[in-house]
Amino acid sequence: MPSPILTVAETRAWEAASWDAGISSEAVITTAGTLLARRVEQLVGPGASVLVLAGKGNNGADAKALARAVQGRAVELVAIEDPVESLAQVRGALARHPALVVDGLFGIGLNRPLESAWVELIRSVNQSQLSVLSVDVPSGLNADTGHPQPEAVRARWTCTLGAVKVGLLSFQAAPWVGRVELFDEIGLIAPPSTSTSTLTTSSARDFEAFPPVRPELAHKGTFGHLAVVAGSVGYHGAGVLAARGAARAKPGLVTLFTSPETYGPAASHLIGTMVAPWRPGFFDDRQFSALLMGPGLAAASGLDAPRTVLMEAWRTLEMPVVVDASSLDWLQPRGVLSSAVRVITPHPAEAARMLGVEVDQVVANRVGSLKELSKRFGGAWVVLKGSRTLIGSMNSAVHVNLTGNPGLAQGGTGDLLSGFIAGLLAQPHLRADPLKTLAYACWAHGKAADELEAIRRNWTVEELDVRLGV
Repeated sequence: MPSPILTVAETRAWEAASWDAGISSEAVITTAGTLLARRVEQLVGPGASVLVLAGKGNNGADAKALARAVQGRAVELVAIEDPVESLAQVRGALARHPALVVDGLFGIGLNRPLESAWVELIRSVNQSQLSVLSVDVPSGLNADTGHPQPEAVRARWTCTLGAVKVGLLSFQAAPWVGRVELFDEIGLIAPPSTSTSTLTTSSARDFEAFPPVRPELAHKGTFGHLAVVAGSVGYHGAGVLAARGAARAKPGLVTLFTSPETYGPAASHLIGTMVAPWRPGFFDDRQFSALLMGPGLAAASGLDAPRTVLMEAWRTLEMPVVVDASSLDWLQPRGVLSSAVRVITPHPAEAARMLGVEVDQVVANRVGSLKELSKRFGGAWVVLKGSRTLIGSMNSAVHVNLTGNPGLAQGGTGDLLSGFIAGLLAQPHLRADPLKTLAYACWAHGKAADELEAIRRNWTVEELDVRLGV
């Protein structure tokens, strides 16, 4: 089940309830240290050097347990009680250029400005420009607000324990937290079912049986027929990528409707997908179980036919409708007469246009922007793309996706995602829980990018297509 994203107070209460239930804090620290050690071993090769900076509290205890559990790497542990006395030792260790620095100086309890000596020590870590893994929260960062106090470790990875802390996901925290990774199986009791933040996230474990195994007697008709309306002059590749993303979701059939001018190049790149040029009256809803519209519909003219289809389909079509990219600007903030699933997939700039605000306002209040978009556009589900994509609606919790990396910032990756989303929703059995289906789509898309990034950094969107859903 999805994990709640917690405040510091909620985390403390959860830990206290675990101790009251007879769970040993020492056992939890040992488990956490072991899990973190395995992550360190993934990040640096055998024989590499690792510098562990451990403070006095539980965060330092976690870091020390990590140092004991790391295998096959040269670990230097610096236990710091007085930053003035330890500064020279830390600087000397940093000067030896370890492959990784583990930051275990301060945990989630820090809620006051750091003393100048701690600020100087943390700045020394940052000025080294070495790769840093922070335990639970970057030292110096307020885990509720995401603000540095006044300085914080700039981590490349933040391996947060038990549950993600709400401050790690704030706009202000982004320069410090790097990639947030959740280590939730550390031996505490089940997490609280509610959180004041109304945010949740998922791990690979939540999708082990999703999508469910297909029945033996299934056929193409069992899994729906998706209509994709995408691609125009100069943008035929977007239609191709959306169709390929849809195919990775394995609906029974996919048909791409594209502009007459792009029909030839689009059809030549697709084999399992049916392709047809659009014309007035091209969309017959009796043939399909879902509609995707938007990728590559950016030409200056010739879009009257798809625009007319979308305007009516959004309001009345009794099947899922997914709207992406250029077609988002065609939507009108008015009621949806159908109870079927509606999904919009804007990036922050598109969301800002839809809301009539500046992009900075969307980025600074992403949850509020998502809720307002959903409210304005008929209670639609919103996939607000970007670093740590948000998924939700005006009436639901907001799900935060933790997979993915900056390599996704290239043309075509969003087209693949919208196709994958629509391909899943075309299948009747995957519509009962739209939030889970959308969360899975974003998680799988980001996971594919992470796997490619681990192999090489110069991967392309075509490679992401091949990897998606594997």
